[in-house]
Amino acid sequence: MTISATIITLNEERNIARCIQSLLPVVDEILVLDAHSADRTVEIATSLGAKVSVKEWAGYAASKNYINSLASCDYILSIDADEALDEPLQKEINRIKDSGEKKVYSLNRLTNYCGKWIRHSGWYPDVKVRLFPRIGTKWVGEFVHEELSFEQSMNVEQLSGHLEHYSYYNFVEHRQRADKYSLLTAKKMYQQGKKAGVLKPYLSAAGRFFAMYVIKLGILDGAMGWKIATISAASNVLKYKELRRLNRENVT
Repeated sequence: MTISATIITLNEERNIARCIQSLLPVVDEILVLDAHSADRTVEIATSLGAKVSVKEWAGYAASKNYINSLASCDYILSIDADEALDEPLQKEINRIKDSGEKKVYSLNRLTNYCGKWIRHSGWYPDVKVRLFPRIGTKWVGEFVHEELSFEQSMNVEQLSGHLEHYSYYNFVEHRQRADKYSLLTAKKMYQQGKKAGVLKPYLSAAGRFFAMYVIKLGILDGAMGWKIATISAASNVLKYKELRRLNRENVT
């Protein structure tokens, strides 16, 4: 098989070089779709041999489907700019490139949070479908958490190694992105006709914290596990408060 790597970017100058360099031993072309970055993302990507297109942001699924349409290889490896293939995963992908069987491949993502690798807290294992045939697949999902749609007859094989995820460099970044996704999720829930009672934001937050820190052993991640659970709980409060606001302000 031949592989096109696809990356969607916006102001990723601190991550994009690491991402592309990890792809060079594996893929046959690297495509970047940039949403008008204000930093050196495009310059760095171009200097490393990537084919860069610049286009207004159209949402996660639509953007990924657009860049997939630009690919010329048999398979697509969808990767975020803040991710990178570790050496065992590179070897695994090179191993399967000679396979003639039509499959979908999942990768196990390992997250680096403020300099620490997180192996609990519900963040690991974190299996993602990222390597798939170009034909017969597409991304679906209007707001957030897009998913890959593919023929049910295709088997899914998990590859060994890790997709390293350099998620957040500080706690402020985590809170900002968590809040962003919470607002998008609230909008999605509102469109689905869902509602929330007055206590839901706080009960949900408490449940989220307990699940991540205790049940999913975030306590073993030390201070970072506590911080992850705390920020995640706070974002749940925001999500359900936003859902309540949308329902309250749009009553007809």
